[in-house]
Amino acid sequence: MVAVLHGAPESASPEALAAWNAQVGQALAPADRAAVAAVADYARELYGDRCTADGEPWLDRALATASIVAGLKLDADSVRAAVLLGAPHLDGFDADKLGAKFSADIAQLVAGVARMGAIRAAQITGATAPKEDRDAQAENLRKMLLAMVGDIRVVLIKLAERTQALRFLVGREGDDRLQAARETQDLFAPLANRLGVWQLKWELEDLSLRALEPHTYKQISEFVDERRLDRAHYIEEVKATLRRELAAAGLRADVSGRPKHIYSIWNKMRRKHAGIDSLYDIRAVRILVESVKDCYAALGLVHHLWTPLAREFDDYIAKPKANGYRSLHTAVIGPESQPLEVQIRTYDMHQHSEYGVAAHWRYKEGASGRRDPGYDEKIAWLRQVLDWKDAVADAGEWLQQFKSSLFTDTIYVLTPQGRVVDLPRGSTPVDFAYAVHTSLGHRCRGARVDGAMVPLNTALNSGQRVEIIALKQGGPSRDWLNPELGFVVSHRARTKVRQWFKAQQLEETIAHGRASVERELQRAGMTALNLETVAEKAGFDKLDDFFAAVARADVNSRQVQTAIHAAAKHGETPTDSAGEAMIPRQSKSTGAGSGILIVGVDRLMTGLARCCKPAPPDAIVGFVTRGKGISIHRQSCSNIVRMQERQPERLISADWGTKRDEVFPVDVVVEAMDRQALLRDISEVFSREKINVTAVNTLTRNLLFLRGSRRAYPRPCISAGSASCRYISVSYRLHR
Repeated sequence: MVAVLHGAPESASPEALAAWNAQVGQALAPADRAAVAAVADYARELYGDRCTADGEPWLDRALATASIVAGLKLDADSVRAAVLLGAPHLDGFDADKLGAKFSADIAQLVAGVARMGAIRAAQITGATAPKEDRDAQAENLRKMLLAMVGDIRVVLIKLAERTQALRFLVGREGDDRLQAARETQDLFAPLANRLGVWQLKWELEDLSLRALEPHTYKQISEFVDERRLDRAHYIEEVKATLRRELAAAGLRADVSGRPKHIYSIWNKMRRKHAGIDSLYDIRAVRILVESVKDCYAALGLVHHLWTPLAREFDDYIAKPKANGYRSLHTAVIGPESQPLEVQIRTYDMHQHSEYGVAAHWRYKEGASGRRDPGYDEKIAWLRQVLDWKDAVADAGEWLQQFKSSLFTDTIYVLTPQGRVVDLPRGSTPVDFAYAVHTSLGHRCRGARVDGAMVPLNTALNSGQRVEIIALKQGGPSRDWLNPELGFVVSHRARTKVRQWFKAQQLEETIAHGRASVERELQRAGMTALNLETVAEKAGFDKLDDFFAAVARADVNSRQVQTAIHAAAKHGETPTDSAGEAMIPRQSKSTGAGSGILIVGVDRLMTGLARCCKPAPPDAIVGFVTRGKGISIHRQSCSNIVRMQERQPERLISADWGTKRDEVFPVDVVVEAMDRQALLRDISEVFSREKINVTAVNTLTRNLLFLRGSRRAYPRPCISAGSASCRYISVSYRLHR
């Protein structure tokens, strides 16, 4: 494997470029070496003395990134694209011209890296947001970064570029360093971990920790008391010893190991809430064998070689973890009296751990949210592809695999606030609105994508920022359910739209049924019967179900009438039909309430009954209704007579209280001899008394019926005009 360069040329001199070409071209064919050298010469002219936004010369950034890409054993086009990664950031960039000069493949790689760079993690992981929300958003952002590219090599080039950027920034002060380190921890280091690019993962994590927690990083570094290279040599010695002893014991085994890095140590200290002196896996090796029996044989050999540490043995083979992880873990005092962790498992267990449901990256990142099996499978496939490239001589055998976009079934778009929303591919702004909130989807009337107005049936792409224009109130359109119009693609949005229309239809049905029942109550003269009791008598537990059944004609009018009469016989009386002759208290109202005293108390919720229309100075009584306060009746009302027998406990004393300048609706019956101008003369009498007449009905046999309003405690107005009217009798009309 080609060593990764840890620095860029400090100048663009021919000698420096020649040394760079010699280093990078070691793993390339002669023709590829010449092509890479030509791109480097072009980049020297292209970049000149231009610098990145964080201050590093573009040529240094590009050449160092290309060195890292070459160290990852990617193809020559990837190295050339890495050299040109700064081109989109310069004035006058034209992807077509770049593709014509070199190749369309290189131009696409360069453009893809630029698109990934447009996503900023700082927009997602706000410091004030809950940790669960930040983790979920970072997870969606990682998926979006992968979904935005059609070639996974773009991700690897971007990881290399971030590594070089952090190398440059870690020794500098300022917000750029902190922002780059946070982005690395949230996005790029986890991506490197998922893809199994361990070289970059370790360096990205360590550099980000050094930038964010310099004091902690220094403490851990000093405690470890040895350089990373020294720890790597220690692991190599342990591996050699184990291979020799396992072969002598007749066990076929593969031994691998990676020394713990500073970030890994810090992360485990934080996760276990322990000091560094209590960690025994700063150095760790892994033994892979063929069978479970060999696992325990290898364990015995390890414990024979080195002294095991008490309480540091875990048998996850006999007792697997909840996610199916199986392995033997033990800690021993290894060579040079240094603590050493040893993991022992079979090849099948390792395959399951690395590429299955117990993926190592999920353990490392502490992911505990909703699992996406399809996404896990794609990540596992990518890691296998990365492993295959190390086993084949010709990169062309796996290059086409890298060019296949695996994340084509989901897109990831951004809200105006920077939150990532995942949607099925082909989704529209309407799908996006329903994914954000159901109410927003119902009220959606327009959308802006990256600041431009678009039709609601526009297909969205990963990385776009979507803003919904919505009404304060409203509902969806039925056109959204038409698949030919393409407004809705996701199952969630389609379901929400259907539910809305179903709810609207149900509300209309219930309203229609309620109106039908109320008409039947009016015909029966029982408009204030308790509707829930009527529904119960009709055989329904819920009132809405009863109304819906009436509207659908599942319950006919005869059945409704039967239920009404059954409810009336059960003792439910109209809420405005009750009273009792009671002796009221002698207290009078003096406040600004209704003027009616209920057991001597003013300011209670009262209403005049429509059946007898009481008015001062009629003797009155109150009836306690359900949910409508107290209904006021005449004591002589016919409904009161029935209620004194059925529900006397709901009757309560009432009085008019202090005399007030109020009007009350009453029916006045005037009997008079028929003659011309009779109605005019009676109207003049009411007009002089300033009494409003709201209706006049004349009956046969010369009977005149007037409906009007009179003031409390009225004078005998009709008698004042009796000489001209020649009336026979004047009286109130009482409803019985």
